[in-house]
Amino acid sequence: MEKNININEVKTIISRTTCYLGVGAIARVDGICKALADKGVKNVLVVSGRGSYKATGAWNHVVKAFAAHKINYVLYDKVTPNPTVDGIDEAVALGKGIGATAVFGIGGGSPIDTAKSAAILLEYADKNARDLYEYRFTPDKAKPIVAVNLTHGMGTEVDRFAVASILEKDFKPAIAYDCIYPTYAIDDPALMTGLGANQTRYVSIDAVNHVVEAATTKLFASPYTILLAEETVRLVDKYLPRAVANPNDLEARYYLLYASMIAGISFDNGMLHLTHGLEHPLSAIKPTLTHGLGLAMILPSVVEACWPAVSETLTDVPRPMLPGNITADPANAAVAADAVEQWLFKMGVAEKLADMGYTEADVDKLVRLTRETPSLGGLLGLAPVPATAEVVAKIYRDSLKPRH
Repeated sequence: MEKNININEVKTIISRTTCYLGVGAIARVDGICKALADKGVKNVLVVSGRGSYKATGAWNHVVKAFAAHKINYVLYDKVTPNPTVDGIDEAVALGKGIGATAVFGIGGGSPIDTAKSAAILLEYADKNARDLYEYRFTPDKAKPIVAVNLTHGMGTEVDRFAVASILEKDFKPAIAYDCIYPTYAIDDPALMTGLGANQTRYVSIDAVNHVVEAATTKLFASPYTILLAEETVRLVDKYLPRAVANPNDLEARYYLLYASMIAGISFDNGMLHLTHGLEHPLSAIKPTLTHGLGLAMILPSVVEACWPAVSETLTDVPRPMLPGNITADPANAAVAADAVEQWLFKMGVAEKLADMGYTEADVDKLVRLTRETPSLGGLLGLAPVPATAEVVAKIYRDSLKPRH
């Protein structure tokens, strides 16, 4: 199937977001800016990390389009890998100063999530990011958002989710509002050839985690989320080794990016549960932890915990990771978890929690944070098995070291 697609032909993928996918899609930013200018947008806030927006070449296209359509901008380029509420407030202050009526996020999940948050707060001038992430109000409007995506993992360019950390409380809550679907998104694999090997692994494994959860939630999992999940895992299994071996392999980047996008749509519909619910406390107490790595380290134990309740789905969705003869027998939970861990090792992600400095002494605090952090209770409530404190603690403990 993949060979019948011309990756250099930019496709328009319409969900709640109009997304331009393909090599050269960044050129569509000119049409996006024209559409915004035609609607009266004259001033925009741009949110990015510290360097990739320039290193990838994306910035040259964006500023050229701004100039062509007489759009003024202010740039906030201090977003950290795990964005914070303080950073969001700094970005919003810059946006207010210029009178921004739209927001561009250029980067991976952190800049785009920050842009989404800022787009809300530019509409609610009397609120701040702590108000937003501690659920002190419920927004129903935001400034238009344009997501120029620079990684293939988060899917945030096509969904209604955003995440930020409240450092003084060790909280990393998530929000989900219809008003923060980006109006436009750009998914150009040529912007992603500079991703390092570990970044390539971690963001792709984030997409895998999205769909393993979206396919197995209570209430929200559907044939649609499962269909997208199966295709996501197939594509990541096939193309991640190629992208690691040759960072300039545009076909591999294209299909990892497509996998990330459909994974975003899958979990936008199916929601998330244990893996993300347990990872957020990990990176809340260690903000330097890469999100995708945190997910990878606990995924095998989450599979083992969920297997008895959703074994049929879990024999289908992660099929490339599992032994060919495995059945949905509830007794195969440990076998499946072992196989998932070995697949992660094969993909080059061999770290476990102890390697990143977590110890048995952290478990009680981590469990407590899953209960106290705003929004995480909602995720855990969607797990296919009861997410009791005992179940959560066991997942953390079993993830400290390799299973064998």
